[in-house]
Amino acid sequence: MSKYGRLATFSAGGKARYGLVSDKGIVDLSARWGERFPTLKEVIAAGKLRNLVEEGDRNSPDHALDAVTFRPPVPSPEKIICIGVNYPDRNAEYKDGQAPAPYPSMFLRTERSFVGHEAPLVRPRATSQLDYEGELALVIGKAGRHISEKHALHHVAALTLCNEGTLRDWVRHAKFNVTQGKNFEASGSLGPWLVPYVDEAQITDVRLTTRVNGELRQEDRTSRLIFGFRYLLAYISTFTTLVPGDIIVTGTPTGAGARLDPPRYLVPGDVIEVEADGVGLLRNGVIDEAR
Repeated sequence: MSKYGRLATFSAGGKARYGLVSDKGIVDLSARWGERFPTLKEVIAAGKLRNLVEEGDRNSPDHALDAVTFRPPVPSPEKIICIGVNYPDRNAEYKDGQAPAPYPSMFLRTERSFVGHEAPLVRPRATSQLDYEGELALVIGKAGRHISEKHALHHVAALTLCNEGTLRDWVRHAKFNVTQGKNFEASGSLGPWLVPYVDEAQITDVRLTTRVNGELRQEDRTSRLIFGFRYLLAYISTFTTLVPGDIIVTGTPTGAGARLDPPRYLVPGDVIEVEADGVGLLRNGVIDEAR
């Protein structure tokens, strides 16, 4: 359990809610703060995540964990920006003889391409090449443009996890983009919750792993990122204004299914677990798209 608190968006009784997660259940904070802050996005914008945790700590759970449906923690983010090839061994996996790029690769994902914790990823009708990518994600809390590296982390509100599910053949449908293969509906996941960002020690050297059916497939540490968190926020804010609720998905380690010999893509019944020290464990199964 994170010592900083765990704030989730979830459904209960047919309504979207948010609250503080503990091993005993969820304190429904939307019932207490909902008039002022309808969703966690407004809480983030107001800089009140840690106040929310304190309020939750003073109350007993309202919902059992098995009685709720987890949703992606930030509703309606303006931008979900994903970073590609950001761990050293990932560049070597491409076997193209090229040195690491001088600037980060990135692309946008839509909100509909993600589900929450414990919801199934959907393998689409169009292809069977659904793959996993476990990643740590930063949630922006303070708006900014032309942010300096020195002050970059002042703009971070929280941490979460991402399974940046990818349809491998569809990322190669065109010469210069990966958008199609990165945005199939319900192909990835975000969650299980937000952990408020307090200090840089939370993200400096985090162990990040991905397991498929209990088998360790990916493992690395954020201290090895090619483009660090400060640099990414400074670079991205050069061309766009970062706003509260934006999500920066910071890159995946080596070991995705497409890079195995032979490739091992996800199939219905598989269970993927993305885990990071101090953040949590994001778990999803796999189903086929309904016909």
